[in-house]
Amino acid sequence: MRNVRKLLLVLIVLAVVAVTLLFVLENQQAVALAFLGWAGPQLPVSVLVILAFLLGLIIGPLLGTYVAHRSKRKFRRELKRQRNVSTPTA
Repeated sequence: MRNVRKLLLVLIVLAVVAVTLLFVLENQQAVALAFLGWAGPQLPVSVLVILAFLLGLIIGPLLGTYVAHRSKRKFRRELKRQRNVSTPTA
């Protein structure tokens, strides 16, 4: 069973590599990206798309972690406030 999983993993990785290579080879047209007055160098479309994908892979989890940490802190603050309100003072 372990060998089947390893083989399946290798096949999936090879498929992803093959699709990525095919994508890069099919998108070699050079384009210049302009954004807010800044113009970047001419790069192949595939490079820009892969860079955008990788940037999203980095920013997405960071943003998710930030939102989760923020809501957890807000929940703890609210829980602490409720405990302080419900405990009578002598």
